[in-house]
Amino acid sequence: MPHYNHISVAVPAMDELDTMPLLIESLKKQSFGNFDLYVCVNNPDDWWNSADKTDIVNNNIQLINLLNSTNDIKITIIDKCTKGNGWTGKKKGVGMARKLLFDRIIADHNSDNIIVSMDADTTFGPDYLQSIIEKFNTTSHLSAMAVPYYHPLSENNNCNRAILRYELYMRYYMLQLLRIRSPYAFTALGSAMAFTPKAYNLAGGITPLEGGEDFYLMQKFCKTGLISISNTEVVYPSSRTSHRVPFGTGPAVNKGITEQEKSYPFYPSILFDNIKETFYSFDRLYQNDYTTPMTVFLQNQLKTTDIWLPLRKNYKKADLFVKACTERVDGLRILQYLKQEYNNNYQTCINSEIFLKEYCHSQNITLPDDFSLSQSPIGIINDIRNILFHKENRMREEWDNKRLKD
Repeated sequence: MPHYNHISVAVPAMDELDTMPLLIESLKKQSFGNFDLYVCVNNPDDWWNSADKTDIVNNNIQLINLLNSTNDIKITIIDKCTKGNGWTGKKKGVGMARKLLFDRIIADHNSDNIIVSMDADTTFGPDYLQSIIEKFNTTSHLSAMAVPYYHPLSENNNCNRAILRYELYMRYYMLQLLRIRSPYAFTALGSAMAFTPKAYNLAGGITPLEGGEDFYLMQKFCKTGLISISNTEVVYPSSRTSHRVPFGTGPAVNKGITEQEKSYPFYPSILFDNIKETFYSFDRLYQNDYTTPMTVFLQNQLKTTDIWLPLRKNYKKADLFVKACTERVDGLRILQYLKQEYNNNYQTCINSEIFLKEYCHSQNITLPDDFSLSQSPIGIINDIRNILFHKENRMREEWDNKRLKD
């Protein structure tokens, strides 16, 4: 069995002077004490010449001072914010910050180390790091973890309604993937990931995008190793608005209910059933061509009418062929398929909330007759969030128990 005895926490930070103290307090309370903290404080270098960015760059300098004055935690600061050290050109943003953090940690530590990815506005219980180290030490060949999450509510009801709507979208999506036993059943949050240096290198590292970098890294882990999606502890990302990244939680809260319906619909269950049927067809496709529910979509995406023959030629055994098919129809392809089919067949004629209601009904989850994400009291919507949260965690654990034992 593996034996990991140290954790490095990696945090990108921009304009986080108000949130970082809460993260540090969460770290100081950890029952597992053998950890260190790496923070990449960052902003574009040309912001020093922009009057409308003065507050952010000054905030970052104050944050560095705060980190330097923090006791009881070993902190390594990667300075990408002071004059002459900020981002220049196209290499910038949260993805690049995470890359610098991960690469520096791997350079500084040996193979007994676990990297825990986090955001500066995230909190967690005192046993969080202990739960991470225990999971890796008790699970053979584990590459990475996508940790369960829960967004705390605030005193702002507009923000609460927006974050609940977005979290319900994410939970519904995850529950549907778990229902069809998708190998890409994970929720990727930069604040809720952990992995080994070996797995990171095997996956080819992180793609330093300005948004979505966490999703693509977790997808790589799915293809190159074994991931866990359950845990005894939960992380609590902030539900605040944000303009730091082009998409994700902060921008979703900015959008509000109406715009979220356009960007983050509840896709009908039948589309997930189509994905399931396609994945279950891979064995049959090894023998001969067969039209799946995703065939036309894949032909258009891959710009070929012959999707499977090249894979048959390259992979002479059925299990290798199935693995190649699974990697081709990955988490991104699944999302692209759902979006295309929804936009082509549903978007103009229906509010997708009906599919959330249909799913709840199929799972014997009772909703008020007049339930509405835009009109129902926050307490009622939060109750539904909590029901799906607990259901999702049970299914995460069941799926882990099956895959991690196999």
